[in-house]
Amino acid sequence: MVKSLSEEQPDLSVIEQRASSVAQLFIDRVAASPTREAFRYPVGEQWRSMTWRQADERARRIAAGLVALGVDAEDRVAIAAATRLEWALADLGIMLAGAATTTIYPTTTADEVLFIVSDSGSKVVFAENDDQVAKLRDGRDAIPGVRKVVLIDGTGDGDWVITLEELERLGTAYLADHPQALDERIAAIEPDSLATLIYTSGTTGRPKGVRLPHDAWTYEAAAVDSTHILGEDDLQYLWLPLAHVFGKVLLTLPLQIGFPTAIDGRVDKIVDNLPDVRPTWMGAAPRIFEKVYGRITTMMAEEGGAKAKLFDWASGNARKVADSRAAGTSASPLLGAQHAVGDKIVLGKIRDRFGGRVRFFISGSAALNQDVAKWFDAMGMPILEGYGLTETSAASCVNRPDANVVGTVGWPVPGTQVKIADDGEVLIKGPGVMQGYRGLDDVTSQTLVDGWFHTGDIGELLPSGHLKITDRKKDLFKTSNGKYVAPSLIEARFKGICPYASQFVVEGDGRKFVSALVTLDPDAIGDWAASHGMPGADYRTIVTSDAAREMVQEYIDELNLGLNRWEQVKKFVILPRDLTVEQGEITPSLKLKRTVVTRKFKDELDSLYD
Repeated sequence: MVKSLSEEQPDLSVIEQRASSVAQLFIDRVAASPTREAFRYPVGEQWRSMTWRQADERARRIAAGLVALGVDAEDRVAIAAATRLEWALADLGIMLAGAATTTIYPTTTADEVLFIVSDSGSKVVFAENDDQVAKLRDGRDAIPGVRKVVLIDGTGDGDWVITLEELERLGTAYLADHPQALDERIAAIEPDSLATLIYTSGTTGRPKGVRLPHDAWTYEAAAVDSTHILGEDDLQYLWLPLAHVFGKVLLTLPLQIGFPTAIDGRVDKIVDNLPDVRPTWMGAAPRIFEKVYGRITTMMAEEGGAKAKLFDWASGNARKVADSRAAGTSASPLLGAQHAVGDKIVLGKIRDRFGGRVRFFISGSAALNQDVAKWFDAMGMPILEGYGLTETSAASCVNRPDANVVGTVGWPVPGTQVKIADDGEVLIKGPGVMQGYRGLDDVTSQTLVDGWFHTGDIGELLPSGHLKITDRKKDLFKTSNGKYVAPSLIEARFKGICPYASQFVVEGDGRKFVSALVTLDPDAIGDWAASHGMPGADYRTIVTSDAAREMVQEYIDELNLGLNRWEQVKKFVILPRDLTVEQGEITPSLKLKRTVVTRKFKDELDSLYD
């Protein structure tokens, strides 16, 4: 029996009594648990710990340094860095100074960095390294408002570029002369004061700056806290880009709830870090879960023999138990006993790869394949899929551990309203909704109508209150036969079927049939090639081979069995390389830039229709 939204009993007083600003939220957290761990961060091969009091000391020095540089209330301060401790401390310092953070991905091109810094009116920029400084220095004439660049790793130039250490020394000196400066700044922050300016990574035209006030973040944190899915004794592993709204909300939750965060944005270190960190939960994009699922299932299949059979037996029993739980029924005593044995000798070892303590994951940013979700649930590490946009401060809906409906993005967080427009578009209203787009009043008025944000997503509300997203409104296309196709659902389904897939881009707008661009996962396909007569072959040789094409065709045939005739993929191209963030084909949060990809590979797609 699926639990209904009407059965949830959040503590609404937590929302009603929320802090007036992110700065006040942080101050309250430091006062409540000064000696508890706030952050865990890597230094070389070791992990070090920082308490809330220690974080407060550094954040205050940064804040005072910014004030000394002439940063006033609601002035913008940009951060161009990967996810790391210093990003979090800089953001906290900006909040304590009463200023507003402008987020910039470290992979953003120089031209776009200059646009964001200029458009935001940022006075100071935190730059991670010399590469980020170079983007600013080469276009310095375009950003005359930038007074200083604060370099996290490296040496300053004694003039325009100073180090983070120098900024903190400046702050220490300022506080000695103005001990009440920060208290006065914090007291002056209103709930509707600007806290964050996040530029959407649009696929066409310039990105738009989304204005998010303090109240949006304190609300999001309080709303999640009111559901009681997280507690002070949890431990978060945070690798998501903090320039993205999903990462930013995960950085805010600890201020409300008090749990520590292990922070390291190096994606290639996730697998190595998890057994050391031993988190109880983690947020991630679907691609991470797809890679893990593909890696483990293919590895076991290639292992063969008794080990593969034991894995299939244990995971099969676990899947049946998970299905029974989802249906609100109990597994039979025999199945329960078999599952207990399989869990002890097989599935427990898989959980150990994640540290052995994961209670759940939270997935966002793109559609999650249901087969992948069910597999993780069977492994004892359920994925709670959520939903939100930059314009809604990320967390608009999320599944709950005791009401997790795979294939949905869960219930609205308490205090947020969701409704479906006549054309199927999802509309959202609540404290988490943006103030508007910076300098774009006309665009704001088109998307924010009577307080309702028009998401651009198509979805439906189930009787239980769970929201199900069908596709992006702009991504839906119609074939020349007049049939509508929702590409993202097909793409997500294929990634659950084919463990070697990296990207699967469905196309067919105005054409007589549906086609696809395919890329294969560089890690997984190497092992496959070794067992198919191509050991040591390079990626291009592998993916352009007849054997690889036959393999992909078999998985597409399986995919097509579950699709309507007009949705079926008739032809496909395997690209000679994977899609990358660096090439601008996927976002730093691992979301497909569909328009960019279909335009870039237009010739390959056109060839399928000759």
